[in-house]
Amino acid sequence: MRDHIRFLVNGREHRAAGATAFSTLANYLRYDAAATGTKIVCEEGDCGACTVLIRRGDGDFLPVNSCILSLVQLDGASIVTVEGLGMNAVQESMMACHGAQCGYCTPGFVVAMSALFENCERVDEKQVRDGLTGNLCRCTGYEPIIKAALAVSAPPRKLRDVYPRTLDAGDPVRVGDFFSPATLADAVAFKRDHAGCTIVQGATDVGVWINKRAFAAPAMLSLTKIRELDELRDDGGAIVAGANVTLAAFETFIKDRIPELHRILNIFGSPQIKNAGTLAGNVANGSPIGDTLPYLFVAGAELELAGSNGTRTVAIGDYYLGYKKFDLRADEIIARVRVPVVPCHSERSEESPATGDPSPSSRLGMTREFLKLYKVSRRKDLDISAFTAAIRLRTSDGHINAATIAYGGVAPTVVRLPKTESFLAGKPIALGTFEEAGRIARGEVKPISDVRGSAEYRAQLAENILSKFYYEVLA
Repeated sequence: MRDHIRFLVNGREHRAAGATAFSTLANYLRYDAAATGTKIVCEEGDCGACTVLIRRGDGDFLPVNSCILSLVQLDGASIVTVEGLGMNAVQESMMACHGAQCGYCTPGFVVAMSALFENCERVDEKQVRDGLTGNLCRCTGYEPIIKAALAVSAPPRKLRDVYPRTLDAGDPVRVGDFFSPATLADAVAFKRDHAGCTIVQGATDVGVWINKRAFAAPAMLSLTKIRELDELRDDGGAIVAGANVTLAAFETFIKDRIPELHRILNIFGSPQIKNAGTLAGNVANGSPIGDTLPYLFVAGAELELAGSNGTRTVAIGDYYLGYKKFDLRADEIIARVRVPVVPCHSERSEESPATGDPSPSSRLGMTREFLKLYKVSRRKDLDISAFTAAIRLRTSDGHINAATIAYGGVAPTVVRLPKTESFLAGKPIALGTFEEAGRIARGEVKPISDVRGSAEYRAQLAENILSKFYYEVLA
């Protein structure tokens, strides 16, 4: 077991031990590695000025925010900063298109833009806009930056060819009260023996707490080296995602499997955030406005919890006991999330026993299923939700057979709406039905006022969203 972290910066090996290993990557790059092109502005993972590229194992170089990553999370990683890019085609295009003014955000844009060309030769405008949502600029209005990306005709050399070297990071690491084990059993034992232990994977929230709240966990645990938690697979109508599966990997995997959830994940956060954060982390954080949670509630997702006495399965709706309170024992870790696949819009009917074709009577009674997810925020991209919702219906003969509804941002946790669901069952599909259901839903929630919206605003959203669903999906 090692007592230090090993990683590469622009191809050169670095080691960090003791207090240095708990520095943020951004600070280490600027003050220890002399890579001052990496800028620090928000220290919250919002602006992208600190963007660097990170590669683990045999994966691709991916953009991440270095301001909220601690070095202890990066054992074995290969890191490339703007200095490591050299004068490439992206920087030349930025100069030709006047993509910089004050220049403070420019290194982050150049790094994020270079990542776009790691797996393609040319990019279209949608790819550019999606790929740069995590980078903010006060000067340019973005137009020349987008033009610069589109004007890159001879893409830069692939970074995996420029920096092919990787480090073996399979052995466990223990630095102070931080532990990165190689087995799930060791992780469980460490968590059991260290009260208040915080698991850091992407640390997209914990990193902000450290920077802005002077948060200091009694102990920290990383699951990165536990290979069994990397799994991401289909499993009989559901998707199993291990604790190490990033939101970006999950988003790509569900594109054709759960397109409605893919649509929401597309505006969940920036590429930098999704390349670091995990699905299990979004569940474990327990935010009442976690963007994946409403779908998980209406789909009936399950959590596999690993502890000293083995594993147990908990339904997502039973996991949350209150604000930041969970059905999770002191020694337990969320090892996997089982996510059932709910079709967005589908229909089925009983087949005629003789022909295998839908019978005339079953066509009249065609059962249809509908799913719609909502995220309400001040900005479309890279913003925390004020209100979220998932609405799932099964219908036939112009009536609602069953309804499953989950709201976020209206209670201490994401909640199901049993009274509204019960009211809708058996009702005709009509605007009046959904208007009345909205009034019932409003009475089921107890939102609070905060910087993202007043209690009255959220209550009105809780009511209106059902009429919106009717107009968008059923009318």
